[in-house]
Amino acid sequence: MNGGSSSRLHAPAGDATRLRLLLKPVVFLVCLLPLASLIMTAVQDGLGANPVEAITAWSGQWTLRMLLVTLAMSPLRQWFAWRWPLQIRRMLGLFTFFYVCLHFLTFVWFDHAFLLMDILGDIIKKPYITVGFIAWCVLLALAVTSNSYSVRRLRRGWQRLHRGAYLAALGGIVHYMWLVKADYSEPMLYLGICTLLFLTRLVALLR
Repeated sequence: MNGGSSSRLHAPAGDATRLRLLLKPVVFLVCLLPLASLIMTAVQDGLGANPVEAITAWSGQWTLRMLLVTLAMSPLRQWFAWRWPLQIRRMLGLFTFFYVCLHFLTFVWFDHAFLLMDILGDIIKKPYITVGFIAWCVLLALAVTSNSYSVRRLRRGWQRLHRGAYLAALGGIVHYMWLVKADYSEPMLYLGICTLLFLTRLVALLR
């Protein structure tokens, strides 16, 4: 009797442990699905007449999606008292940086063949590229300081620094809006989600 009761009491804890062990590998694979889809599309010659433009648009859109999902982790924890969002937040943030680096690499490689002066000229002269580059720099700072060592060294400054993710999201959305010039439906959707997440975070901070 006691043995049966004990096993039943420990079963939920064991299930929770197994779920935690599975969570990160599953999220890792899910985050790679957009890249796998792009590769399959490229292999099947489905990128259209301008593949560079297609890759640029794809990588920029997935950067914003990944960034907004990352920003949603803290509100999810606040709203539902879940612990798992914080366990995958760092991974999501690093995948955001991975996709924005693909976006930036497309710009410096395919558009400018790594010619530094041409790259700097576009960053300075074209406002939408200027804003996008600033957003990339912010994400670079967040990625570099995403490790446990930086958390310990920066202490409370680490939290202030990583709130810059909202600045990066806003910069990315403005960059997208200035780039499309016509159909604003998707960037406006991202802006609405970003605003909701920011207000949720602001209310939590004010409390």
